Amino acid sequence: MSSQSVARRSDRTLRVNPPTRRRGRAWRWGVVLVVVVALHWIAAQWVERHRDAAQPLDAEHAPVQVALLKPARVEQTPASAAPRPHAATHASNARPRTEHVLTATRQDATQTARAAVEAASAAASAPEAAATPAAASNTGEGVKAAQASPGVKFSVPPSGDLQYDTFYNGVRNQPGTIHWTSDGQTYEMIVSVPLPFVGTFSYSSHGHVDAFGIAPDQYIEKRGHRAEDVTIFNRTAKQIAFTRTPATLALPDGAQDRFSMVMQLASLVRGDPGAYKPGVTREFYVADNDSGEIWPIETVGDETLRIPGGFVDARHFMRLPRHEGDRRRIDVWLAPSLGWLPARLLQTEPNGTQVELVWRGKLAAADSSGNTDNASDTATDDSATQPAPPSASPQPDNAPEKP
Repeated sequence: MSSQSVARRSDRTLRVNPPTRRRGRAWRWGVVLVVVVALHWIAAQWVERHRDAAQPLDAEHAPVQVALLKPARVEQTPASAAPRPHAATHASNARPRTEHVLTATRQDATQTARAAVEAASAAASAPEAAATPAAASNTGEGVKAAQASPGVKFSVPPSGDLQYDTFYNGVRNQPGTIHWTSDGQTYEMIVSVPLPFVGTFSYSSHGHVDAFGIAPDQYIEKRGHRAEDVTIFNRTAKQIAFTRTPATLALPDGAQDRFSMVMQLASLVRGDPGAYKPGVTREFYVADNDSGEIWPIETVGDETLRIPGGFVDARHFMRLPRHEGDRRRIDVWLAPSLGWLPARLLQTEPNGTQVELVWRGKLAAADSSGNTDNASDTATDDSATQPAPPSASPQPDNAPEKP
């Protein structure tokens, strides 16, 4: 009898406990699900807050070809006015700077022929003057002056250290910097971009200013913890050499590296902003760490950028596809209030990954006359005291992987 009672109690326990254990297990999984959902919600809110400063690209841009500009020879001319020093800047930026204006000179067959006819007419009307060496010399100088054709203005941007907010796929990372300095004869540019998990990417370009503008001598690229790659522009041998590959390339006039190209573009736009209207495209030969190719850079137009603390006006430039199927894109915004230095840089990879730099300097305060005095910790713009350069009609003549 007692054994039967024990058996019945055991059966009841077996019938009751399994559902109880199942309910406990379901309750625990419910708690885990709630925690996972909460963590995802918190992560989404964090990403949303840190995407505020990032600006998406416009809809697919359909380029309108207005003019194609190619590298042209330039010659240095003195500044027309002295720069105005700025008040609240670093000591390195407080000293006065010299404006460096470079003017392109091209030989025009029509002008040459016209000059020759005019010189011949002058010689025929005054044979006695042409018989003297002095008169002949004067005639020759007149022909040379007539042969010189107006070209594209070129003005090296002011030196300065610019700070940027950096974004990887829209998420804010540590600040990046662009160090730029030039005395009109030599230059140095160092770009530092920290990226999550892989470390800091640094790019440095050193060189001088020659007859075609910015002329890099050496370009050094270091990606995270990898060894640095060096590109050497040997202008004596007219060759480009690399440490990454034994191959060499011919060095064309006006050749740039990936980042000196930005300053070459800034110098051209700074010299004659009116020449760079929407659709105007300029070609640059750009050498990377193992190759070189033509980059077509198109003017998109003037835009207002949202930056930390407000807005800044800038001109948008975009690299057009270099070949069919090229989906890697580079966008540059140059700001006149920064002396046409970059206010925003954006590289978009074929898979959609984006690396972005957005200028984080202080905004300028306008005075009663509408002028601005940019008291930022970045670059000083001495163009405010310079007369506007004359417009020149464009002459038709060209982690994340490398672009």
